[in-house]
Amino acid sequence: MTQTRPHKGRHLRTLPTSYVVIDIETTGLRPEDSEIIEIAALRVEDGIPTERFSTLVRPTCRITPFITGLTGIDDAMVQDAPGITEAIAGFAAFVGDSVLMGYNVGFDIGFLYDAMERALEMPLSNDYVDVLRLARKALPQLENRRQTTVAAYYGVSPDGAHRALRDCQICHAVYQHLCREPKIAAKA
Repeated sequence: MTQTRPHKGRHLRTLPTSYVVIDIETTGLRPEDSEIIEIAALRVEDGIPTERFSTLVRPTCRITPFITGLTGIDDAMVQDAPGITEAIAGFAAFVGDSVLMGYNVGFDIGFLYDAMERALEMPLSNDYVDVLRLARKALPQLENRRQTTVAAYYGVSPDGAHRALRDCQICHAVYQHLCREPKIAAKA
């Protein structure tokens, strides 16, 4: 079931040069029954990373072995991390009203929107760009458009993927390459 998020920002079809790349790691795939365990954001001004925000988040449930295997994040790592209220407040202060960017960013925005509404009683209403959509348009020849596949295609090391800050860095690098692709650059 698709959840209505009435104040959600708009998906932009422009190619901004200043934005905040976001990524999260979670205990599962659905905001209704999963929790955020890591939030990261990378501020980019005129194409250059300038600031970063990164925090682990202490969930109320245990982290499964599958999620630990994927992300490297385990229960011991989040034991002393801030709870979601403190973490999401820091994230909201960092991103402000910036344009957000991410890879398959709708996933991240859904979790972040719900967390901000619950913890801060405010929606995440920032406009956003989905780098996955750009990759689908520019690189139909690839066997898939997973971020690690697209990164490898451009010679960007996928090492450290599935940790939020590293995923932000990979996404930013992939976006920079995609902006030079003829099918994408024509939009600029």
